[in-house]
Amino acid sequence: MEGMPKYSMPLQDLPCLSLQGSMLSESKKNNKRKSKGCLSEGLDIECTPTELIQQWSPHHKHQRLISKGKENDRNQFVLARRSRRKKESTTSGISWDHLPDELLLRILFYIPLQDLLRMTIVCKRWHRLAFDESLWHSVDLEGLTHTGSALQQVLKTGVRMLRCPRSFVEELDFTGIGPLQLVRLDLSSSIIPTSSLKSIICQCRLLEYLSLEGLQLSDTIISALSKNPNLLQLNLSGCSSFSGPALADMLKSCVSIEQLNISWCEFNNNHVKSVVNNLSPTATHLNLSGYRENLMLDDVKMLVTRCPDIQTLDLSDSTLLMADCFHVLKQLKALVHLSLSRCYHIHLAALTDLGKTFPMLRLLDVFGIVNGSHLSSLKKELPLVSINTLPFSSVARPTPATAARPVGYFMWNTKCRLRFNLSHLHVQPVVR
Repeated sequence: MEGMPKYSMPLQDLPCLSLQGSMLSESKKNNKRKSKGCLSEGLDIECTPTELIQQWSPHHKHQRLISKGKENDRNQFVLARRSRRKKESTTSGISWDHLPDELLLRILFYIPLQDLLRMTIVCKRWHRLAFDESLWHSVDLEGLTHTGSALQQVLKTGVRMLRCPRSFVEELDFTGIGPLQLVRLDLSSSIIPTSSLKSIICQCRLLEYLSLEGLQLSDTIISALSKNPNLLQLNLSGCSSFSGPALADMLKSCVSIEQLNISWCEFNNNHVKSVVNNLSPTATHLNLSGYRENLMLDDVKMLVTRCPDIQTLDLSDSTLLMADCFHVLKQLKALVHLSLSRCYHIHLAALTDLGKTFPMLRLLDVFGIVNGSHLSSLKKELPLVSINTLPFSSVARPTPATAARPVGYFMWNTKCRLRFNLSHLHVQPVVR
């Protein structure tokens, strides 16, 4: 052994190494730093095989750094980068222009009106979609001043439900718009020229709910209403300037009317007779109040005979009616609400038997003829009837005055979807 070099020894005796070059036994006993030192010491031996040195040589990080960013060299590639590029290219391919009209209309349905009108200046397509009639099904223009131009543009959209009470409409001609699709229309207490109102009503054929309360009408307008056979509720309270014959012809044609409010109009007895002689038997709610000496007992007899299914009847301020009218009214077996306010010839004693005369009666209005202690006595006589709880009639009115204004601006229990200011409507299209 003397001729053997100083550091020469068999492979199996190399520290920290076995024949296979493993460190399983020694690595469990020593920490990582010691293991590394011991390994390098063994690999420095000149007789260590080349394969073993390559196996335990540390990886060179600089090689990875050099290749970084050069994934096309030597057919190398980076999966993370390629998938990220693929995702970006997929996202960039989605465009509003590629979406079908049906999907865009569904999205626009949930956009507030102000934003909807702003979209009309984007391009021709968006302008067309923003004014699609499916988005303008119901519109509210309540209280706007100088509403004429706004009303013209809204009517062009094919609106079906339009709420426009207490508005001011200029002298405009609406005949060029074409047949209107209006089903519900409220113009109550608005200021509108009779000629402008005529040009609107004359183009309506589908009306079911209409309120023209407080407006000045004409025979032409009343005759135009007769072309709406599906009319269910009509409010003409406080209207003027139409004749009895025109009213009679209209009521003969509108055979589906269920609720009619024709109170406090500029009527004489001929107007009253036109109502009671021609009102459709389908009527269940009627307000015929305010006619003082123009409504007589014979008119009540004709009304009861013609419309036996009336549930709500308002004959207030008919000063010629007396207690004998109850013998006529008792034919109304379904009567639930009766109003006889300020019918001064009807005395308290005649009212105490109304519970037996009208077994279905639940509401009684007798303002002006019963008050104070007499009212308390009457309530005891009629325990199932609410007395003097509704000072205002709700017959055929879009929003009953007796109820608090509902949130969302309802009309005939249906909410208008679009509500906006006049300044938002004047939008001119800009084509790209």
